[in-house]
Amino acid sequence: MSWTPGHGLPSVDHVLTLLAGFGTGIALIPAIGAQNAFVLRQGLRREHPVAVASFCSAADLVLIAAAIAGVGALVTRVPGLLEVIRVVGVVYLLVYAAFALQRAVRPGSLHASGRGGSLLTVLGTAAALTLLNPHLYLDVLMLGSIANAHQGDGRWLFGAGVITASVTWFFSVSLGASRLAGMFARPTAWRVLDVTVAAVMVALAVSLAVGTS
Repeated sequence: MSWTPGHGLPSVDHVLTLLAGFGTGIALIPAIGAQNAFVLRQGLRREHPVAVASFCSAADLVLIAAAIAGVGALVTRVPGLLEVIRVVGVVYLLVYAAFALQRAVRPGSLHASGRGGSLLTVLGTAAALTLLNPHLYLDVLMLGSIANAHQGDGRWLFGAGVITASVTWFFSVSLGASRLAGMFARPTAWRVLDVTVAAVMVALAVSLAVGTS
């Protein structure tokens, strides 16, 4: 099952493999989590939405490509590494939840069209929420295993489908969220959002702490 651009049209099997990757990615990536909550919030604030979506998509590309290439085997063979990431992730999620609750207490400081955070700060938060999430690595390892079940270039076609799903999801949420900006011009809406975000963060932290996925 080998096909490269410029060598004729891809076969039905190639298309099905690509669609399988896209479908698998769409099933996993939209799960409610710290990263998606942050992408939504930045989109609502119109605060570097393209940069955030680009970073999250690029991170998925690198991690999934690495997993397909076999780097994921390293984490599997060193279980202590995933444990360290899990502990750091729990701490970070709880801290982020505390900040969300702080914002909810004082919603007047929030503005849907504001630009309160620098690009570096926003990308730093996106990086932490993405790379300190052990669930992400478990999902990536699983995707790598599924991809490698396909012969030849099929694994890369599957991976391309997953990456396409990632790009589609993050840019849709990040850029589409601005359509809700009118509703979030009211402090009450921001309060509800931040309380919800805090609850999600705490739930994820508890889930990681007890070792569930």
